[in-house]
Amino acid sequence: MDLKTSCEVALTHLKNKQFITAHNLFLNQAESVKKTDQLKSSLLYMLASECKSRQGKESKDEIAQAAELFLDYSKSKNSKNIRGALLCASKCFLNLGEFDKAKTSYQKAKTIFSSTVENYRPIVIIDDSKAIAMKLQSFVEKLGYREIFIFANGKTGLTGCEELFSENKQPIVFLDMDLPDFDGDVISTKLLNKKTDLQIIIITADEKTTRRVNKTISSGVIAFIQKPFTLDEIKKAVDIAESEYSLLQ
Repeated sequence: MDLKTSCEVALTHLKNKQFITAHNLFLNQAESVKKTDQLKSSLLYMLASECKSRQGKESKDEIAQAAELFLDYSKSKNSKNIRGALLCASKCFLNLGEFDKAKTSYQKAKTIFSSTVENYRPIVIIDDSKAIAMKLQSFVEKLGYREIFIFANGKTGLTGCEELFSENKQPIVFLDMDLPDFDGDVISTKLLNKKTDLQIIIITADEKTTRRVNKTISSGVIAFIQKPFTLDEIKKAVDIAESEYSLLQ
């Protein structure tokens, strides 16, 4: 099984809350490319860490491995994004409580001028609440996203996403679970049938333990956010979506 297929299998286990299996797969993948692709290996360690966190377990070993790989990558003469690697290393060290290392990595990153313009993916918001849609739009704009599409129901959301797919665009979809025309699990299933590698983030007022939420999550969404939500929660969900996307490329 090649790495891309193996990643897809691991992500499927993660979506289905089979955290131990997903963790072991991500860990094996990280080890297999550790010497040949430090950046990819570090991201795989972070995904393995996420699996442990969702189990309520400590993931310091995985985060520490990722931090060191980010640092090693930043020192390589072939590194394409030294600044980004140093910022990722800094974040890892912060999670580990190693504040001196975090500060050193961050200060190094600040001295590097980034001449490249980041290509942010489109954001699709499918929510019938104008207030929620506007709040989401404000938050993702703060994260740097500029191409944002808002739809008030499932039908127009599906059509809008299909148009983006036809233009070969790769959106991140924020999907309200309780739309006026369809439930969230119906829309997520329809979208994933059209684009299996789509990243969908569910927004709902329901508790995560409810049957309806579990049904929607099991359809293949990447993240779950409960209302009322914060900018930090949106950022974490988007980071997970971007990590999955980068691994599937």
